[in-house]
Amino acid sequence: MHSTTLPETRIHHHPHVEIDSYGSPVIKGTRVPVRRLWQWHQRGVFVAQLVQRYPSLGWAKVLDALSFAYDNEQLVEADLDRERAILRSS
Repeated sequence: MHSTTLPETRIHHHPHVEIDSYGSPVIKGTRVPVRRLWQWHQRGVFVAQLVQRYPSLGWAKVLDALSFAYDNEQLVEADLDRERAILRSS
């Protein structure tokens, strides 16, 4: 496991997002990383498509995760970079 430290969370008030033990933001009560929804959204995937892909999350959680990502873009991008580094070294 890479020990890259992620930037601090800038905006904390997002009721459906929590930071896991690795420092990655995830949808509260799930293992769905915010970085994944953010990455797809940045590639043009519509919110409705994300809700279809993760129906158990629903609209509020998906929208809150994306709102968190916009508020904490540096953190989410660093989390994506860390994931890419882990995948490259595997």
